[in-house]
Amino acid sequence: MNIHHLELFYFIATHGGITEAARKMPYGIQQPAISAQILRLEEDLGVKLFQRRPFQLTPAGRELYEFAAPFFSRVQETSERLRGETAQRLRLAALTTILRDHFPNLLVRHRRRFPHLKLRLHDANQAMAEALLKKQEIDLAITELEGKPAMGIRSEALLQVPLVLLVPENYAAKSAREMLKRTASELLIALPENEALTKLFRRGLAAEELVWPTSIEAGSLELVAPYVTAGFGVALSVLPPGGRAPTRTRALPLRGFPKLVVAALWTGKLAPIAESFLELLRLEARALRDS
Repeated sequence: MNIHHLELFYFIATHGGITEAARKMPYGIQQPAISAQILRLEEDLGVKLFQRRPFQLTPAGRELYEFAAPFFSRVQETSERLRGETAQRLRLAALTTILRDHFPNLLVRHRRRFPHLKLRLHDANQAMAEALLKKQEIDLAITELEGKPAMGIRSEALLQVPLVLLVPENYAAKSAREMLKRTASELLIALPENEALTKLFRRGLAAEELVWPTSIEAGSLELVAPYVTAGFGVALSVLPPGGRAPTRTRALPLRGFPKLVVAALWTGKLAPIAESFLELLRLEARALRDS
């Protein structure tokens, strides 16, 4: 078995296809060259390793990946550790609002302890963060937590964030309870139905025996406020403790509805640089709870 062919297969299996593997390879190699060498590997082994479209490993491919992954997944890390780089490297994933509103100040404090800090930041929800953790592409994630994470992923709840309805600042309704009585006449702006926030909202509505279909589906919470102020409807959102509603809107708390749990996710034993940042997150969460 050619070790270079095995390395190419590892990248294909890890990143879900030849196109993505070509982008992620640590050295330049074109897709046709990868395809040709993988065909050679399959010929040498006498088995098909994966289906091309849609990408899926065969049983033989899964067995080979489980054999190769422990070695190739640690090559980059071992190289960086030998050069002394991993002690100052921190790879994080988080929700956009956390990356924007909370991480900058926390990372300024973190850099005082690790002055040569090297950062890699990913915008990710829970599903995306778990995938990055499984691929060992991040050290720590801070995201919403819906149920238990996948096997092998550790979690720690940091904060519970209440759900709110965002309305224009001059809106007549004074409470979310008033809004819930008018769901038939009000347009709802919300995240996709598979997002944890929307699922929690649906659970709260079901407990009230209410139905409120989404009229405008937004890809992120950053998109909802401009459409509220423009008069397109009422938006489902969250408001962290001590937080303020976006400009020209008011936040009406959805009392009695489930809260969104924000948690830290990681695998294995955290490196000192990641453990130190997690402790900063714990302190920040405690300060927000007490505010």
